[in-house]
Amino acid sequence: MSRKHRILIIDDNTNIVDALKCFLAQNYEIITAYNGVAGLKAIEQDENGIDLVITDLVMPELSGVGVISIVKKKYPGTPVIAMTGWGDHPAALAREANADRLLLKPFGLESLEGCVSELLS
Repeated sequence: MSRKHRILIIDDNTNIVDALKCFLAQNYEIITAYNGVAGLKAIEQDENGIDLVITDLVMPELSGVGVISIVKKKYPGTPVIAMTGWGDHPAALAREANADRLLLKPFGLESLEGCVSELLS
């Protein structure tokens, strides 16, 4: 039996993290972090490898843009989904950081599942 894909969810809103974890945990192994610094630590300390990162773009301490930039440099094969409900130009921010996909909050869980499936296939 093959192992479940491992997904890291990073968002400073605990309700969003909990909801996404609850939805995705049916099919994936989920790791969570509540800010960018903790998210990067989770990736670096993970011995089994993270297959996909889902991160908010706007967070205190270290923004999602910073997280994505670092992930893309250190782990270039790891796909990243950026999500945000803030900002005037979220698509430009996500492109600048090299996010693979952008979801604008609020988004449907079907949209999320579609992005996740596509990026992990």
